[in-house]
Formats: sequence, structure tokens, C-alpha cells
Amino acid sequence: MHYVSTRADASAASSAAQFSDILLGGLAPDGGLYLPAEYPQVTSAELDAWRKLSYADLAIEILKKFATDIPEADLTALARKTYTPEVYRNARPDESAADITPLRTLEEEGGRKLVLQALSNGPTLAFKDMAMQLLGNLFEYALAKQDAQLNIFGATSGDTGSAAEYAMRGKRGVKVFMLSPHKKMSAFQTAQMFSLQDPNIFNIAVEGVFDDCQDLVKAVSNDLEFKARHKIGTVNSINWARVVAQVVYYFRGYLAATTSNDQKVSFTVPSGNFGNICAGHIARMMGLPIDKLVVATNENDVLDEFFRTGVYRVRKSAETHHTSSPSMDISKASNFERFVYDLVGRDPARVRALFAKVETDGGFDLSGKAGSDGDEFTKVAQYGFRSGKSTHQDRVQTIRDVADDYGIVIDTHTADGIKVAKEHLEEGVPMIVLETALAAKFNETILEALGEDAERPAGFEDIEALPQKFTVMPPDVDKMKAYIAANTGL
Repeated sequence: MHYVSTRADASAASSAAQFSDILLGGLAPDGGLYLPAEYPQVTSAELDAWRKLSYADLAIEILKKFATDIPEADLTALARKTYTPEVYRNARPDESAADITPLRTLEEEGGRKLVLQALSNGPTLAFKDMAMQLLGNLFEYALAKQDAQLNIFGATSGDTGSAAEYAMRGKRGVKVFMLSPHKKMSAFQTAQMFSLQDPNIFNIAVEGVFDDCQDLVKAVSNDLEFKARHKIGTVNSINWARVVAQVVYYFRGYLAATTSNDQKVSFTVPSGNFGNICAGHIARMMGLPIDKLVVATNENDVLDEFFRTGVYRVRKSAETHHTSSPSMDISKASNFERFVYDLVGRDPARVRALFAKVETDGGFDLSGKAGSDGDEFTKVAQYGFRSGKSTHQDRVQTIRDVADDYGIVIDTHTADGIKVAKEHLEEGVPMIVLETALAAKFNETILEALGEDAERPAGFEDIEALPQKFTVMPPDVDKMKAYIAANTGL
């Protein structure tokens, strides 16, 4: 399996990278994102065989299609080390930890079925653990092979940071420099990250919004000399290995919700940076029988606007809302470029031109209307995409309704997903909502909605009271580089 950049010249295909070549990095040297030169295909016979597999063994089968340069025995060991009930131990009392991502049917009426797929049973209580725990083991494996070290530089709007830090703490040869928007995460999310005292973890609170953090990561990654000298890698969703790991739970969800490969399902995915639902797009391109992929946004609705109108309009920092589903407070969706690459016929020159317009004009228009940049929006439906938006009042009401109707407490982002999913239910096609996090991570809104605190898994009772270690910095690229250089020891 070879990989190409979304912005690469056609001549680059002959020297395309393999999985191990791109594992430790993020952006390609040309500023694009990596994708397979061709998506591997899954047969009906494979789907039948995979129905009987454990989550770890299903992950092995899918990883084998993408990481063809890693020995199968090594992939097997890594997946079975990662996907265990001991790692994903925070299942609800009525769920089996051995299932890793159990399904719960919320309602089934008139041929319409709404299902919740639990993805938040890992160590940081968020879906990011599903990929990050594997990534931590992959990184350690690769670095040991090379006798090398890696300095991870990433940005988080809330959950990526803690998932990365918990996956990388204590890993040999790894340091983590994680940016987050200062005072714009929930108290629980902040405490999860900043309470870590490990010497290889560096938390940096940036005076701005998530997009400022993300821009800093891209600016440092695009300085190829600095990136090479300080051995910079990334765990953000632009990292291809992380996207691949997320593909697995789409297959798991489909196989658990169906009994025959003739059946289809749809997925609704709370989405800000487009990484999670991008994995669904890839699963669909591989041949998984997905009907619709529904993007659920909050008040920061740049993705909803595109999937309704064909206009991709990035918001400025001052226009980015600070909401009660803060992990989606994003107005520049990094992984969106991967979908656009497929949408425009895998034409890298076209991708380069469109994303140059994002930098100069703040976006692009594919609606096909007079003066637009193209008419590819007409092809979006072929890829199954739909979208919807949720507001604070929507999510508070949804949290109340889900607690009353189904007896479970969901987090704010999952509430956005369920609200939008209900607008897209279809007869005969189960709708699977991907859970984003456990409710305890956003207790402020749970208290508002239900009048009582969310239940916390053991070990998280007083996390906000723990001592915190972090550095506050302005969104300044030169100052950020100086900080990294001073702490990498290189």
C-alpha cells in the first residue's frame, strides 16, 4: 500500500510513501495530507468472516490492508495489546467491556431505528482513545526499531490532548507538546491534561481559540528544517494512522447492527475537524455498505454550511463561538481536504488551488453558481453526506430527553449527534450515532440540563482538585518554536 499527498504532483506517485514512512508525521512536505493511492476494497466474504471476530482481530484485518510494510505478527501483537477490556474498562454497568464499542438501541419504531455506539470506554473517557491508544503503541514500536526519538506537537479543542498524553506518557523516546485554547475547555478536560506531572508531557495554553492552536501546529510542521532538526511528529487527526484506527469502529458498528451484507446502515457523527467522519468516508470507499454519513455540528457550523450549500467558509477567531460542546468549536476543518481530494477527482492541482483560496480569501465555493470556484457540490450526494446543526438549547433538551426516554446520560457532543440523527432517520436503515465522550467530561451542562452531577467512573472523582502544570503562551510561531527547542534537548 502506497500513499500520496492531496497536493502532490502526478510525478510523485512513483515515489509514494508506505505506512511506516508517514506514521510519525502529519502534513506531507508539500503541505497536503496523506491518502492511499487507491482505497483497498473489502469483499462480501471478508465481511462475513469478520462478523465473528473480536474487536482486536477486526482491527488486525483492517490494519493489514493499510500497513502492508509492517509484519502481520507485529500488527497482531500491537492490536491485541491495545484493544483489551483492561484498557477500555469504563463500560457502563449494562455493557460488556469485552465488546470495546458496544451498541445500544435507543428506539425502534415504524421501521426506523436509532442506535448509539459506545466509543468512550477508554482511559480518558472519549472516542479519541480508540485511535490514540493504538497510535501510542505504534509510535513506541517504530521508534524502537529506529532507535530514535520523537517530539509530538499537537493541538486540541479538548479530547485529543488528554487521549494523546495518556497514550504517550511513559513511552520511551517520546515527548508531547500539546496546545489547547486557554480557558476554553471544560474543567474536567482541563484537569485531565494539566494534572499530568510526567516529565515528557508539556501542556501549553494558547491565548486564543482552537484554530489558533491548529495554525501554530501547521506553521511549525511546514518549517521542514525545524521539523527535521527537532524530530517533530503529530497525533492530530491529520495523522494518517489515527484515521485508519478510526475506520475500524465503523466496520464494527456495521457488523454489530446487521445480520447480512445486503443491509445498509447510516452513521451520524458529531464533527468539528472532520477527522472522525473522514474515517467513515474511507470505510464507505472501501465498500462498507454505508447509506448516509451525517455530519452534526454545533453553532460553529462551517461543515454544515458546506454540506447544505457547497460553500466552505472558514470563520475567523473572533467569529468562532465558545460553546457547551467545546471539542467542536472549530472553524477550519483540517481533515476536510481529504474528502475534497476525492470530491474533485483526486486532482492535486485543484486541491492546491482551492486551499490556497482558503488562505487568501477565507474559503471556496463549489456550488456551481455564477462566480463560484466549481460545481463539484453536485457530486456530494454520491458520497452519502448529509448534515445538521445543534445549539446549546438543543443539546440541553436532548440530554433531558435521552435521560427521560432511555435512562442514560449523554455528553454534550453526543447530544448534538442524536439531535441531528433524528432529523435524518429513514425506514429500514439503522442510524448509528457515534458517542463522543462520557457525560462526566462536561458536567457543567449536565448539571444545567438534569439538575444533578454526571456519574464519574472510578478514579476521576476529584480530578479538578489535583495540582496542574501548564504554560500560557500567545499564538506566536517564533515564541512557540523557541519553547519547543528549549525543551526537546536537540
